Amino acid sequence: MKFAYRFSNLLGTVYRRGNLNFTCDGNSVISPVGNRVTVFDLKNNKSDTLPLATRYNVKCVGLSPDGRLAIIIDEGGNALLVSLVCRSVLHHFHFKGSVHSISFSPDGRKFVITKGNIAQMYHAPGKKREFNAFVLDKTYFGPYDETTCIDWTDDSRCFVVGSKDMSTWVFGAERWDNLIYYALGGHKDAIVACFFESNSLDLYSLSQDGALCVWQCDTPPKGLRLKAPSGWKADLLQREEEEEEEDRETTIRGKATPAEEEKRGKVKYSRLAKYFFNKEGDFNNLTAAAYHKKIHLLVTGFASGTFHLHELPEFNLIHSLSISNQSITSVAINSSGDWIAFGCSGLGQLLVWEWQSESYVLKQQGHFNSMVSLAYSPDGQYIVTGGDDGKVKVWNTLSGFCFVTFMEHSSGVTGVTFTATGNVIVTSSMDGTVRAFDLHRYRNFRTFTSPRPTQFSCVAVDSSGEIVSAGAQDSFEIFVWSMQTGRLLDVLSGHEGPISGLCFNPMKSILASASWDKTVRLWDMFDSWRTKETLALTSDALAVTFRPDGAELAVAMLNSQITFWDPENAVQTGSIEGRHDLKIGRKELDKITAKHSAKGKAFTTLCYSADGQSILAGGMSKFVCIYHVKEQILMKKFEISCNLSLDAMEEFLNRRKMTEFGNLALIDQDAGQEDGVAIPLPGVKKGDMSSRHFKPEIRVTSLRFSPTGRCWAATTTEGLLIYSLDTRVLFDPFELDTSVTPGQVREALRQQDFTRAILMALRLNESKLVQEALESVPRDEIGVVSSSLPELYVEKVLEFVASSLEVSRHLEFYLIWTQKLLMLHGQKLKARVGTLLPVVQFLQKNLQRHLDDVSKLCNWNRYNMQYALAVSKQRDMKRHLEPLGSEEDADTLEDDSLHLLGGGDRDEGEEAMVV
Repeated sequence: MKFAYRFSNLLGTVYRRGNLNFTCDGNSVISPVGNRVTVFDLKNNKSDTLPLATRYNVKCVGLSPDGRLAIIIDEGGNALLVSLVCRSVLHHFHFKGSVHSISFSPDGRKFVITKGNIAQMYHAPGKKREFNAFVLDKTYFGPYDETTCIDWTDDSRCFVVGSKDMSTWVFGAERWDNLIYYALGGHKDAIVACFFESNSLDLYSLSQDGALCVWQCDTPPKGLRLKAPSGWKADLLQREEEEEEEDRETTIRGKATPAEEEKRGKVKYSRLAKYFFNKEGDFNNLTAAAYHKKIHLLVTGFASGTFHLHELPEFNLIHSLSISNQSITSVAINSSGDWIAFGCSGLGQLLVWEWQSESYVLKQQGHFNSMVSLAYSPDGQYIVTGGDDGKVKVWNTLSGFCFVTFMEHSSGVTGVTFTATGNVIVTSSMDGTVRAFDLHRYRNFRTFTSPRPTQFSCVAVDSSGEIVSAGAQDSFEIFVWSMQTGRLLDVLSGHEGPISGLCFNPMKSILASASWDKTVRLWDMFDSWRTKETLALTSDALAVTFRPDGAELAVAMLNSQITFWDPENAVQTGSIEGRHDLKIGRKELDKITAKHSAKGKAFTTLCYSADGQSILAGGMSKFVCIYHVKEQILMKKFEISCNLSLDAMEEFLNRRKMTEFGNLALIDQDAGQEDGVAIPLPGVKKGDMSSRHFKPEIRVTSLRFSPTGRCWAATTTEGLLIYSLDTRVLFDPFELDTSVTPGQVREALRQQDFTRAILMALRLNESKLVQEALESVPRDEIGVVSSSLPELYVEKVLEFVASSLEVSRHLEFYLIWTQKLLMLHGQKLKARVGTLLPVVQFLQKNLQRHLDDVSKLCNWNRYNMQYALAVSKQRDMKRHLEPLGSEEDADTLEDDSLHLLGGGDRDEGEEAMVV
């Protein structure tokens, strides 16, 4: 129960590659992120990552018409059938090849995938349980090159497929007599998109060179006739009709006479018009397109980052705008046609644009390069991350969105931290500056520099927020500044290697610094900045951290060991060997085994839990480990990724890639293509993480426990992963007895024995039962029941009240519970402040969130009431003055009263009243 952390959300990256989809109601965007899928709820301003992952990066996502099912296909052709209602995987399937696109038919009975130069139609899974959810119906041949796009008619009778061989193919979903297939040419480049017109077989095709062809069909959709069966099927059908219709002349259903068939003829297409987007003659590839059939809106995205909105079939230009200088990878339109979603894989951008009002509904972008460090705010509501791209981003843990980005640093950010108040973020960078950012005004109000230019590798702020220190990578010195004045207070020298980590003691003015010179030094900030102690290590120190109570120090070393020290006596109290727990994977280009490669790997980041009993460790591996500090044993191991598109994931060498010419990974087979494979130089670990041109190496760069202890976050190659406690699945009874049952709890409630009912509900530890028992207590009796609770159960009730404040609407009721528990048991709880700290911080986080929400509403209502009173007073005064003076004097008085209120002139005041 204590370590039942499960994957909760993915922040830091919003889009990688693949196609975007809007849900049926048009309020949410489904975006593929690496090997996961994130749902952005635009109405409620929340993002949520589905708790599932594919083996490789997601290539395409198909959404059923009712929005209940989704088919997620990765680069290897592995497919997951996912229920979006219960957020679980229903079926696994392998398409035996790389799938380019997928599309459900509008009636939801079938779906088509494009794979290689063929299109395959499958029966869509139904509502009943099936042994095989995907049943192949037909395989369609025709194109000579790879197929690229699919679109269906509204009646699901036909679909169209585009290809790289510059042709567009119309296929019948049934065995139509007058339409088996129809090939359309007219383009000089690969087909990017093709769309049917609403309730028609007319279609539009768009090619990569920016050409749009309008095709007209001479047959309406209802003019398609079924092909007459032949052979034994025809005989069987004829026999059945003879038995049923003896009075009439028997004919085979759907069969027409030769004269009628000749008269009707086959389906034919003719090109009505051809339009070009690149009228100026500049070469700008069309990369993505989407079409809304009801309002006839065509949206096209280009490699230069511009997009056009046209009205078809007249090809009238509505808008032509630019969102970035990178190629637009995917475009989607919601069901109402109001919002347009754009995805740019080059920058990892996701934008939702409302084209009628010309405003952004959503504008999010992750870090361009990998994230290096993170920090939680003291109340746990925000997470700040720093990346190699020099950006500092602040994320809301509840919504999952980034709400501010600081771009003052000109080089990679190496460390981030919050001050104790949570209003200031301090960051260090390789550009030689340490900057302080204000979260109230969103500005950089302090910049700390050194006398000589140096690269800062880490940063730390003391508990008072007055002293800022940063470690240098090249001069081996520690610089100390004053937050108030920005002056450099001192330069601490003594280390003989780069500074790898800094940490202040939470309870004292002691600074611990770890270095590659195999030492950890303790500096006293108030005693002439002298070295208090020097801890000698057996290997290079990579990370250092204090326990929350300051009584213990943990150090991660290059030999994969974690050592624990008593900072007061400078004595080592324990050691953990973590080499076998790292379990390093093998890279594609490695010439040694994973076992030998593990000798050079180690933990690079550490973090104590809120109660200090366990420690979280991560490094150059796909695993994050939780160790029990006192027992020095591994409690649990988390696999942060199963994405084989990343490097160092395989344990053994893939013999299929070994040829007589060497490893195929070393051969750049697609060097001539635009998206060819870029092979990194030896030792290079950083690259373009958005485009994924080469396999980035899996690693964990930073770990932090939430102050509430309910979750922890890790910055990884995949993004910012958040793991939280999932209490819904596990049953964790507390001092359970055979006489304690839900029936007994409800019987005690009927007898109004509230204390006994609450105690029994807490022993069963079922949240719904505890909620029922607590909410049955009358408001006037909360104080009496709180005073009668044993000390051991007060913490349990307080923890439940804290979690209930996050979701419950009974705000005042639970606030009374909180007040009574803290007032009546406050002195007893002080003795166990260490274990109660996570609960109190969790309570503070939820109270602060409610305070922010309610205070804004109250301030707005108070302003409205003041305005209404001011308007009524000035009207009364005007009514009294009208018999005495002129109308101009009354108007002047009215304007003066509004100006005193701060509402501007009279028209603006009336406008505010209407709002």
